[in-house]
Amino acid sequence: MIRIMLTFLWKFTVFCFLIFTCCLLNYVNPEEDLDTPAISKYFNTKGRYEEVNPYLIEDILAVNRSILQPPAAQCQEIHLTAIIRHGTRYPTSKNVKKMQKLYDIVLHNASGDESWLREIQTQWTMWYTEDMDGRLVQKGVNDHKHLAVRLSKLFPSLISEVKLRGGFIKFISSSKHRCVNSTLSFKAGLTELWAITDKEFDHAVNDALMRFFDQCARFVQEVDKNPSALSEVDQFRQGPEMRRVTEKIADRLRVPYNDITDDMAEAAFYLCAYEFAIRTVNSPWCQLFDEVDAQVLEYANDLKQFWKRAYGYDINRKSSCILFHDAFSRLDRAADENKSGQQVTEAVTVQVGHADTLLPLLTLLGFFKDSEALTSTNFATQAQRSFRTSHMLPYAANLVLVLYDCGGGDLRLQPLLNENPVTFPGLTNQQASMPSYQDVRDHYRELLQGCDFETECQLFKSPA
Repeated sequence: MIRIMLTFLWKFTVFCFLIFTCCLLNYVNPEEDLDTPAISKYFNTKGRYEEVNPYLIEDILAVNRSILQPPAAQCQEIHLTAIIRHGTRYPTSKNVKKMQKLYDIVLHNASGDESWLREIQTQWTMWYTEDMDGRLVQKGVNDHKHLAVRLSKLFPSLISEVKLRGGFIKFISSSKHRCVNSTLSFKAGLTELWAITDKEFDHAVNDALMRFFDQCARFVQEVDKNPSALSEVDQFRQGPEMRRVTEKIADRLRVPYNDITDDMAEAAFYLCAYEFAIRTVNSPWCQLFDEVDAQVLEYANDLKQFWKRAYGYDINRKSSCILFHDAFSRLDRAADENKSGQQVTEAVTVQVGHADTLLPLLTLLGFFKDSEALTSTNFATQAQRSFRTSHMLPYAANLVLVLYDCGGGDLRLQPLLNENPVTFPGLTNQQASMPSYQDVRDHYRELLQGCDFETECQLFKSPA
């Protein structure tokens, strides 16, 4: 009897061990594999901030102090300007229309017994509506609340309750609801952090600064409203790489090739991206793409951003002259007040705009410029390009400029992009990515002396 019991126990133990081993071998990290689409790093401006800073997945309030140190122990931060994109939003009405059209094709025309297709056809419902039109979602509210807390942890002497109550922190927003609501969320992040209930803090709406692209007549006429300005984008979207993507999608859905246009491929890509950004869901729509498809669609969007907002045309970057001068005038004023022994009257400036606000400014400053322009024909040679909006411009992307007083008239400027130190392109003799403020001003002397918004943006009359 004892022998039978021992034999049973031994077999049971072996059985449990095998089950345990099997579970280990088949274990899937839910954050990395189950919940996160394999293509999430290619979502361009539709990507989560956490994809740029993965450590935030574990702790959304974590700050990377190891790489964010003052230039020296005696250095004190005296001013901070933050130019921030709005948080996660719903799709625009234009994109919702495309998504609805694709959904109808998949619902009524697609065939096959793949589980992801059955899920779309029987369980997934088209819940995006045109009246959402780019409005901020709850995740977007949290994006800015959390960013506010992290920046206050990184720069506690500037972003502090005393400074906020004293009126030393200024808030400026684009007029768009998603930007206003992001600004309110950033402020709420601070007031909730310090349990402030007895006072409210104003913000200013300033489209001249935060939507300068709408008010630059030359940009509007020559690029924004000019159909031929994006000819490279159009050629790529009709080219062989994109055609392979649309045909692969059509094959997976078993629908005619002409059902899946480049617009439909983009709509499916957006559905995958929005479901993940807004709901943290690895949607069945993501199954329509492999990594090569995602790289092609990422490039198509980067190509559009390159020609419409960045290095494609000189007026794209020059349209941001007004914001460039605004940032440096705030830095200059803080430097002058500090030098004369006064308290810096504007310790922090928080400016909330759009991807279209940040990208021209980053371009004007010279960031992410590759040796070759992005074109419709060089996708294959641009795999290692630095111009990648998935890395640069997720929701809540931010450029932060921090001015330090290191004593003896030594002022230093630290640029951060998405809470990571960056170096001003082309600026030599930098000390640990924190050059002297005078060296930065010298480097951008031509822009500081010129780059007049009114001059750059005026339309030239053709001779009679």
